[in-house]
Amino acid sequence: MSTKETILKQIADNPILLYMKGVPTAPECGFSGKTVEILNATKVPYAYVDVLRAPFIRDRLPSVSKWPTFPQLFVKGELVGGADIVEALYNDGSLLPMLQAAVKPAEDAAENNVITHSEVEALILGSYPDAQIAIEGQGCDLTIRVVSEQFAGLTMVKQHQGVMATLTEPLASGRLHAVTLKTFTPEQWQAQQPAPQAGLLQIQL
Repeated sequence: MSTKETILKQIADNPILLYMKGVPTAPECGFSGKTVEILNATKVPYAYVDVLRAPFIRDRLPSVSKWPTFPQLFVKGELVGGADIVEALYNDGSLLPMLQAAVKPAEDAAENNVITHSEVEALILGSYPDAQIAIEGQGCDLTIRVVSEQFAGLTMVKQHQGVMATLTEPLASGRLHAVTLKTFTPEQWQAQQPAPQAGLLQIQL
């Protein structure tokens, strides 16, 4: 891997990355020290590269970032700037939300990471192994039909509570937002089916 590729990979792999002289506990230039002080004050975790210990990166980075001096702060792959810019952003209140947004993958990922029909089915079958399950809809808005012997003698509320309890995790994480639930015992489900049309012979297999 070339030095440029190494730099680009570091920037891509770390949502907040500081190229600095020294390390955060012992900066070796005033500008790096000032930047570290500001980043530490935000309490947002960040990665760093000590360019004094990696002279090949120190030599190559300015031509990659089009920024001649150190430190250099990158957020979500984009160059923010050096100490003066970081300080200005901190002072006007825009640095903290920028950093927080960069390291907040959980909620964003959850929104994109919608649950699949097979996952929903597996969760329900964990508590209702005899169930016949039909799922309609896309992504996080599903209509789920569950037919199970275990519903016998239970009110509809109790039936629904039992099934919803199996879906607690995806509902809590936001992977599943809206559920329309229909629950039946096998007898109830059979009664829902249309009667065979007159004149047609229904063959029981």
